[in-house]
Amino acid sequence: MTVVRVALPVPLRQHFDYLIASDQPCQIGCRVLVPFGNRQLVGIIWQLAPDDGFDASKLKTVLQLLDTTPVLPPLLCQLLSFAAEYYHYPLGEVLISALPALLREGRNLTDYQPKAYRLTTAGQQLSATALKRSAKQSALWQALQSHQLTESVLLQQHSRATLKQLLDKQLAEELIVPPVPFTAPLKPATGLKLTSAQALAVTAVDQACGRFERLLLEGVTGSGKTEVYLQSIAGLLNQQQQVLVIVPEIGLTPQTLARFQARFDVPVLCWHSALSDSERLHCWLQASTGAAAIIIGTRSALFLPFYRLGLIIIDEEHDQSLKQQDGFRYHARDLAIKRAALQHCPILLGSATPSLESLHNTLNKRFIHLPLPDRAAGQALPVFELVDLKQQVLQFGLASQTLAQIKKQLDLGLQVMLFLNRRGFAPALSCQECGWLTECHRCSAFTTYHKQSRQLVCHHCGASKAVPRQCGSCGSTQLKPLGQGTEQLEENLQQLFAGVAITRLDRDSTRRKGALHRALDDIHQSGARLIVGTQMLAKGHHFPNVSLVVIVDVDGALYSSDFRAPEQLAQLLTQVAGRAGRGSSGGKVLLQTHYPEHVLLQDIINNGYASFARSALKEREQTRLPPFQHLALFRAEAHQSDLCQQWLQQLADYSRQFSGLQLLGPIPAPLERRAGKYRWQLQLYSTGRPQLHSALDNMLQQLHSWPLSRKVKWQLDVDPTDLT
Repeated sequence: MTVVRVALPVPLRQHFDYLIASDQPCQIGCRVLVPFGNRQLVGIIWQLAPDDGFDASKLKTVLQLLDTTPVLPPLLCQLLSFAAEYYHYPLGEVLISALPALLREGRNLTDYQPKAYRLTTAGQQLSATALKRSAKQSALWQALQSHQLTESVLLQQHSRATLKQLLDKQLAEELIVPPVPFTAPLKPATGLKLTSAQALAVTAVDQACGRFERLLLEGVTGSGKTEVYLQSIAGLLNQQQQVLVIVPEIGLTPQTLARFQARFDVPVLCWHSALSDSERLHCWLQASTGAAAIIIGTRSALFLPFYRLGLIIIDEEHDQSLKQQDGFRYHARDLAIKRAALQHCPILLGSATPSLESLHNTLNKRFIHLPLPDRAAGQALPVFELVDLKQQVLQFGLASQTLAQIKKQLDLGLQVMLFLNRRGFAPALSCQECGWLTECHRCSAFTTYHKQSRQLVCHHCGASKAVPRQCGSCGSTQLKPLGQGTEQLEENLQQLFAGVAITRLDRDSTRRKGALHRALDDIHQSGARLIVGTQMLAKGHHFPNVSLVVIVDVDGALYSSDFRAPEQLAQLLTQVAGRAGRGSSGGKVLLQTHYPEHVLLQDIINNGYASFARSALKEREQTRLPPFQHLALFRAEAHQSDLCQQWLQQLADYSRQFSGLQLLGPIPAPLERRAGKYRWQLQLYSTGRPQLHSALDNMLQQLHSWPLSRKVKWQLDVDPTDLT
């Protein structure tokens, strides 16, 4: 018997030793089924015959070796080991999370690999009359006479039941089809004519192929970043190298997938959470065997076992969706850079509004900067105009000059987009007599009124209830909506512009399958149209008929306790504004605000995002905030607020022994109570990354022994992007 060290999906920062028969062909990265307490768990072999193993007589035996070859190849194991160490998360849970659900459940991988069928020796020697009583079996037997058939081809003409009958009679047999990497395109893909800046960017990517290089493609909205991606990929496909394209949300960029499939005559696959378990496993297999040439996916696509990866592209690299916000809190952009280093391939980060971290790396020459300062088709960038709401009479939240400009564009047969980052009908219901507001009984937040469903919904914990008939304080029936959401804005616009088509894009209107695609198809129709939506509108859409963008209420995001809020607001404004003027007509952006003199708004309007980002970096440097210091965040949750405060205070007192650490907290979270639990946080800053991680390792070893640690739910978030 041989001792193997196994990583298990349990919240413990240790591995477990088991015995396995010496003749079993086990390797590091293979799955095993092992006993663990009164359960059976699927784990990953992490070490063979460890020198510091336990006494073999006290070890349990592996129940089953599930793989003969690793499901996690060595390079991917390196990446996952680094990720577990960097984000201080149990290795077993990190390893298992990188596998499709069916493999996590212990399913046999060969059951899902491509299969073919052929006649056995008995089947070949069978006489033509032996199956005359079964026409279906005879037809399948005759089809297999000349050559074997793949499962997909066979099932086009014959039923699975008929196939099973031949298999049961041992007249046919199943075999696994050997994996075949994709073949290079027979004819070169024809791309659009590049601008000089695009051509320089493509050349830079081509020259970086075959070695690790980090490139930042900073292009204004409409500058043709996708075309740069496409033409950079073409040469790699000719060399039969695979490409990974990570996008923030695959459902919000269907035109990206369509463009890739239309351009290249190679297999282009998707990877995202909306796929079924079998579809995800199919994509995983296609990546591992090299059958898939291009995979476009969300952040977890980073962990696919590519056969021959030649390029990684991160689209909208600034987007917060690239950071996992629960459980294993990794950042896909940062881990993608590490994977590119391990693969010795370039990584291309693209954005019109790069994150301050990426911009900082560019200014320090860690990244190669590839600017695209102009729109690809030569259109002018949209013109900004501030609409001062002070002392104005508003009609449904819109100023008179805003309504006049909307009407002008609609009369020209063009489209107008209205951006309001609040879904639902109204942020709350208010009593007109005593001022009472509808609040969530589980969160420190108001419940949003959804008129169509007649529900009050908390957008933080998801709790919902029917709309009350009376005020919860004074009993009055005079309850009115307070504020405005996209649902109300759509209803009001129908009154103001009767007969004009309206499309609403938010999480509520696109909840049903296919609803988003239908909405996007409607938007691409010509003719006057109003488009209402939340930040879903900002993510990479190309709407050539939109000539005017109205940002209905920018004030709500101007003042925030999160130091990243100005950066995120500037990115959002720039991205939303970039939807205007992408066609032949010019573009304009109206920003409605009570604070037109605000420094951030003035900087964005007069100087653009690039200028804002560089000044914001100087502010970060002066205040010693990331990226000029490294940040880790401890969060604590409990039903009693004082337990969170006491636990974090104990942690803060313990952490003061480490030199180079600066502490902020314990402090209540901006949303202090969520889903019935109080939330507090402790922020740890350090100028040195090694010092911070060394301190975190020491803390994690100690805090498990504290009695309070069993009374609170806590999480550690390294490099957090959301402090709320």
